[in-house]
Amino acid sequence: MNRCAIQHIVDSSYCFPVSSNEIVLRLRTEKNDIVRAQVIYESKYVIGESQKCADMKKTYTGELFDFYEVKLTLEDTRLAYVFYINDGEKNYYFSEDGVTENYDFTLGYYNFFQYPYINDADIIECVPWMKEAVFYQIFVDRFNIGDEEKDKSYITCKWGDIPTPKTFAGGDLKGITKKLDYIKDLGCNAIYLTPVFESISNHKYDISDYYNVDPQFGSNEDLKELVKMAHSKGIRIVLDAVFNHCSDRLMQFQDVLQNGKASKYFDWFVIKGDKVRSERDNYETFAACDYMPKLNTSNEDVQEFLLNIGEHYINEYDIDGWRLDVSDEISHYFWRKFRERVKKAKKDAVIIGENWHDANSNLRGDQYDSIMNYAFTKLCLDYLATECKSAEQAAWKLNELLMRNTDPVNTMMLNLLDSHDTHRFFKEVGKNRFKMKAALCLLFMFKGAPCMFYGTEILTDGGYDPDCRRCMDWEKAKPDGGYKDIYDLIKKLAFLRKEMKLADGDLKIYGESETLILVNTTESRVIKLMINNTPDKQIVDNVEVKPYSFNISLNGGIIVHE
Repeated sequence: MNRCAIQHIVDSSYCFPVSSNEIVLRLRTEKNDIVRAQVIYESKYVIGESQKCADMKKTYTGELFDFYEVKLTLEDTRLAYVFYINDGEKNYYFSEDGVTENYDFTLGYYNFFQYPYINDADIIECVPWMKEAVFYQIFVDRFNIGDEEKDKSYITCKWGDIPTPKTFAGGDLKGITKKLDYIKDLGCNAIYLTPVFESISNHKYDISDYYNVDPQFGSNEDLKELVKMAHSKGIRIVLDAVFNHCSDRLMQFQDVLQNGKASKYFDWFVIKGDKVRSERDNYETFAACDYMPKLNTSNEDVQEFLLNIGEHYINEYDIDGWRLDVSDEISHYFWRKFRERVKKAKKDAVIIGENWHDANSNLRGDQYDSIMNYAFTKLCLDYLATECKSAEQAAWKLNELLMRNTDPVNTMMLNLLDSHDTHRFFKEVGKNRFKMKAALCLLFMFKGAPCMFYGTEILTDGGYDPDCRRCMDWEKAKPDGGYKDIYDLIKKLAFLRKEMKLADGDLKIYGESETLILVNTTESRVIKLMINNTPDKQIVDNVEVKPYSFNISLNGGIIVHE
C-alpha cells in the first residue's frame, strides 16, 4: 500500500459539517490501492467506550487517486475518529500519526483526528435558489437597445459590427427588461450583468461613480425597474462588484492627483512616493492599466466605502447577489467583512468570486459562496475542443475538481463555457454543432449552476476580447432563425435541472469505451449522460453510442439525443 498517497485534512474539503449533527469525511488513497475503507468514531470524551464503525464509499476517482467518502449522523458532535483500511492483504489504521498496523484507542486523545464541535456558524449553507439557478450572463452594451428616445450620440458602430476595444453599440437596461420573457422562455432564472455603473468605457470595469447607473445604460430607476420586473418573472439579478480597482476619474483619485499626500484619500491607493508622478508609473493598478488605479482595500475607509456599496444595492434595489471582479487580489480579511454585511442585508444573496484557479481558502463559508469555475471551462476545452483529454481523463479531472471543495460549495459553483473574458466556446470547437451541444449537456449535468453567455443559444461566434463581446443578433434569435435545435436542447436541460432536482442527486463520473458518462442518482430516478467524442461507434451498458453523439436517459429511457 502506498502510504504517501493517503491523505485526510481536518476542517477542510476532506472534513466538513453539512448540518448541526451531520459531517462528511473524505479519505484519499492511491488509485486501486485498497479494497475497503472504514471510519471508527466516537465522542472525544468517551474514548474506547462507544466506538462505532461506518463503511466509506469510493465516490470519485482522479488520475492518481481514489476518494472515499462517508456522511456521519452524530448524537455527540464532539467527534473523534480514525480510519481503518484494508489493502487486500492486511489491515491498517490511519490517524494523525500516519499509517500504522496497530492503534491504541486508550491513548487516542493524543493522535486521533477530531472535529471538536459542530458550531452552527461553521456550517456552509447552500443559497437555496442556487440549486435550481440557470444563469444568463449579459454584457450590457451588446445585448439590446431598449430606449429608442435616448441620446445616441455616443454610439460609434452599427449594431452587429465586429467590436473593437472602444466600440459603443448602445445596449441598455431597458433593453434587458424588454427581453426578460425571452430569457425566461429559454429556461434561465438568473441574470449576471457586467458592471452597470458610471464609466467612460464600454465594459464599465473602470468605475468613476459607484452610486449611479451609467447614462449610456439608463438611470437608477431603470435598474430598479429591471430588478422589479425580473423578480415578478422569477428571475434573480446579480451585479458585478469592481472593488479591486476603480477609474482614475473617481473623485477620490482626482483629489489625490491634485493634492498628493495632503489628500485625505492618499492612502486609498497604493502609491510610491508623496504624489502621483506625471508618468503615471508609481502607483499600483489593475494589470498594467494606469487609468484603473488599485484601491487599497486594507484601508478602513476604503473598506467602509465598498461595504456600503455592497449593502446599498441590496437594500435599495433588492439585487440578489454580487459577482466579485478580480476577487483574488483582495484580502481575505476584506471579503470576510463583505460577506458579513451582505448576508446581514439579504441572507440568500449569493457571492461569486472571479478566481480563475483553486480558491479553496476563499470557500470555507466565511467569504464567497462560490467562484466562476474556469477550471471546468478548461476541461471542456481539453475534451471537446483540443481533444487533448480522453473521456477517461476528462472524467478524472471532473472528479478532481469536485474534491477541491465541500458539497455545498460545489452545488453553488458558477460553471461556464465562456464569458466576456474568453473566446466564444463555439469558435473554440471549430463551430461544430455537436460539440457545442455536448458541452451544454455537460454544463447542465455537472455539479453547480450553469451559466451561459448571451448569444450562446444562437451559436454566437467570436475570438478573444473584444471579439467575444459581439452584439446579440436578434434576427437569428427569432423562432425561424435556424437555431431551434439549440433552443430546444437548452430548454430541456433547464427543465431537467429544475424538475429532476439534479442538484440533490449523487453524481458519478467515469469514462468507459471512449465514452464520458455522468450518472445523477436519487432514490426515485437515474439520469445518465453519455458523450462519444470519437469517430467510432461505442457500446456502453448494451447501449450503442454513435460516433460524435450524446444521449441523456431517464431511468433507462433515452429522452435527449444527438
